[in-house]
Amino acid sequence: MKFPGLRKIKHYFPVSQPKPQLPSFEVRPELDTYIVGLDQTIVDVVASVSDDFLQKYNIHKGLSNLVEHGKANQIYQELVAHNAISDHFAGGTIGNTIHNYSVLADDKSVLLGVMSANIALGSPAYHYVCHTSSKVDMNHLQGVAGDIGRGITMITADGERTFVIDPSDMDQLSPDYIPTDIIAGAAAFVVSAYPLRATGQPIQQAMLKALQDAKAHNVPVVMSLGTRHLVEENREQILLTINDYVNVLAMNELEAEALTGFADPLKAAEAILDHTDMVLITAGPEGLYLCGHTDENVKRESSNPIKSATLADFNQYEFSRPMLHAHCDKPLKVYSHIDPYMGGPERIKNTNGAGDGALSAILHDMAANHFHKQVQPLSGKHEQQYLAYSSFAQICKYANRVSYEILVQNAPRLSKGLPEREDSLEEAYWER
Repeated sequence: MKFPGLRKIKHYFPVSQPKPQLPSFEVRPELDTYIVGLDQTIVDVVASVSDDFLQKYNIHKGLSNLVEHGKANQIYQELVAHNAISDHFAGGTIGNTIHNYSVLADDKSVLLGVMSANIALGSPAYHYVCHTSSKVDMNHLQGVAGDIGRGITMITADGERTFVIDPSDMDQLSPDYIPTDIIAGAAAFVVSAYPLRATGQPIQQAMLKALQDAKAHNVPVVMSLGTRHLVEENREQILLTINDYVNVLAMNELEAEALTGFADPLKAAEAILDHTDMVLITAGPEGLYLCGHTDENVKRESSNPIKSATLADFNQYEFSRPMLHAHCDKPLKVYSHIDPYMGGPERIKNTNGAGDGALSAILHDMAANHFHKQVQPLSGKHEQQYLAYSSFAQICKYANRVSYEILVQNAPRLSKGLPEREDSLEEAYWER
């Protein structure tokens, strides 16, 4: 596993140990460090449209709209006819996240979902496979007769993004295709809230089985919220799922407000931490917040400037490392915030997937902690049952940097890992 960031030698991270066995593309639970993601497999189509086009098809601007297959095909064909489509990308919140994780960690992940049994050139499944890292293990996907989903991102002249979702067979994932042994050996299991709205579809039961398997084997569960509209419509069901299964919750500031009623990210995070162990809130030009729990006995004060907002001195202990609330003798809520990397891009090319990029960085740090504990169990890094390898502040930096990389490109997924040496950092940093 490739580890994020500069590390001190006393916490040696063994990345160059010889491996006695030949590498395998398929995940081996007893040998590999990996994460598992369950997703509605979907391809993103990006197109430029007018407000009149949205009105013609009764599409609600700025929201995620579920559309039946025939209507979605009609929309797609008209976009093709007007040469309005700019790109096809493999999509899905969790598909994006685990792809990014595998790119960052240069290591394996497992995707659970459906895939067309027969993949034709130019089909949604073809585009999906072409744009997914080879280190994402797809051997546990369920083959289906029809297509995977198609999501059309329609961008109007004002820059607003509107989504049309054609589910096709993406919700047909059966619980029989949830491999308990694969989930039991994972460093984390990650899922989004989107399947919760697929009422009556098999994927809901598949998701429930995966959550139960993760909980039974003490595998941290990470959930990404979908859109504000999704949270508003399914708030009670989402909260029940969080309370029963979720350890880490990721969202943007609009989804946080829909979930808690607080527009302020800090107040929203404070409320959410009563339901889960750690929360990531991306807040656009305000940067991002990473908040969670640590134990009073191992809290560490920040040497960064202390910040106050709706919570006074909220980042005082951001040098602490995250822990599950249940593992703390005296739980303490910890808050960390970081402004956009380098002030943010001069020109944002794409906001779709930036939050997924930030979440993949957090998963990378959690998986690194899992790996390090396996190979260095007596290290001082594991005197407590920490959830991640780094501090809240350090993870914030990493998540922020990955998010920036998505914002300055057109695609919602990373095409390469981060540079070994950042040009924006002084040479003195690398000489420490």
